[in-house]
This record gives sequence, C-alpha cells and structure tokens, in this order.
Amino acid sequence: MKAQVFVTLKQGVLDPQGKAIQGALGNLGFQGVSEVRQGKFIEIELKESSKEKARKQLESMCEKLLANTVVEDYHIELE
Repeated sequence: MKAQVFVTLKQGVLDPQGKAIQGALGNLGFQGVSEVRQGKFIEIELKESSKEKARKQLESMCEKLLANTVVEDYHIELE
C-alpha cells in the first residue's frame, strides 16, 4: 500500500522559507502571489493490506518522527 504524507506548518506559525519563496517569485515577475507556505511531502510504501491499520501506523510515524506536531500539521492519503 502506498501512502503520501503532507506536512505543513500550522496556521499562525511564521514561515520564513515561504516568505523567501514568495519574494523570489515576485523578483522573477510572478505578480499577485499573496502568500506562500512551504512544507514536506513524504511517500511511504507499506506492506499492509488494511487501510485502518496502515493509517494508524502512519499516524504514529507522524507523531513520533515525520512531523513536529507542536508547529506542524500532517495529512495522510492512502492508495
């Protein structure tokens, strides 16, 4: 089973890298970009047939390693 994990900063947490990307886009002529928030995308292949078990395992991975849940949110998609 393939999983995709998206990790992003929580709303209200400053994102200096996102601001730098926003500025660079403006410098390259891309006008009208009002906000940029950056994050991480992680693809994981699991040897699990149950989506429920896979989701629980992935949530545990996110809570323990993949996301800093104090300042980051995560979203899991399973295929």
